[in-house]
Amino acid sequence: MEMEMKKMMTVAVLIFCIISSQMESVEPQVDCFDACSTACPLTNTRERQRCEGKCRIRCGPDSMAEGNLG
Repeated sequence: MEMEMKKMMTVAVLIFCIISSQMESVEPQVDCFDACSTACPLTNTRERQRCEGKCRIRCGPDSMAEGNLG
């Protein structure tokens, strides 16, 4: 009885390992501009536009800091 239980657990762990190795890792999709502009002030239009301009520069196609929002 005890030996059968050990075999069942071993088979279960093996199946779990096989299934988990076949899964693809999914990376979260973060929009750089959206994440950056969220910190821009909403009350002052001029400051918000200036902040969004900086975000466009930071998150533009020539940006070297891909994934780095800090």
